[in-house]
Amino acid sequence: MRVDEVRFEALGSTCHVLGVGLAPGRLAWAEAWVAERHGRFSRFEPSSELAALNRSAGRWAPVSADLAALLAAALDAHRVSGGLVHAGVLGPMLAIGYTRPLRLGPTAAAPAAAVPPPALPEMLEVDGDRARVRAGTGIDLGGIAKGWLADRLAAELGENCLVNLGGDLFARGRGPESEGWPVGMGGQTLLLSEQGAATSGVRRRTWSWEGETLHHLIDPRTGRPAATDLAEVSVVAGTATDAEVHAKAALLLGAAAAPAYLTGRALAWWLGP
Repeated sequence: MRVDEVRFEALGSTCHVLGVGLAPGRLAWAEAWVAERHGRFSRFEPSSELAALNRSAGRWAPVSADLAALLAAALDAHRVSGGLVHAGVLGPMLAIGYTRPLRLGPTAAAPAAAVPPPALPEMLEVDGDRARVRAGTGIDLGGIAKGWLADRLAAELGENCLVNLGGDLFARGRGPESEGWPVGMGGQTLLLSEQGAATSGVRRRTWSWEGETLHHLIDPRTGRPAATDLAEVSVVAGTATDAEVHAKAALLLGAAAAPAYLTGRALAWWLGP
């Protein structure tokens, strides 16, 4: 069967959307859908909803239904992962110089100033159409947003599609050959149907500052870039959101503890040293 597809840059990553039997214009609609939400949820966009929420830290601020749901998903991810997946690491991100998209290069860093954030429920409250961030803290939805958006776009795009937003993906339907959508993971090709997958790693988005190698994956237990013996973790789960959460948590836990954490949570996984 014919597969229509589009690649584009958004969410700080390369996105790839494919579909079988899509109506004309659906891929263009999907690209615009992602771009619009990137503009609303990116911490790098001064006019975004998220930036406005962070600027209002210490007081209640209005939020859209989408942002409220995404913030709720971040709180749930924190709970499910035992605090390892933490959307409240904006402070440490800024301290290590990740103040703008890395294609523009990092800025001056002060890694020693990075400290562990409070538990997410202590710094973020969501109440219907409003939310409040604790004064002196901030939210970064970069990780959880990609999986959350992949799940929702796939649900709206069509009955047989694959939405891959920078490595967080959801496969809906039976794929082009009615056997599932082929997805590479750990050197193998898996056929996924009604399943999500995600990869979390420390090889990309790295830079050096005064002789120290830094990367974007913050361990909330230390407030510093994660020190882990795993370079990459890929996970298959029921949704892209769950796959993203579990891949990141397993990466932070390291090779010895990751299998026990993933057992019963993930459908399949690959740990890359």
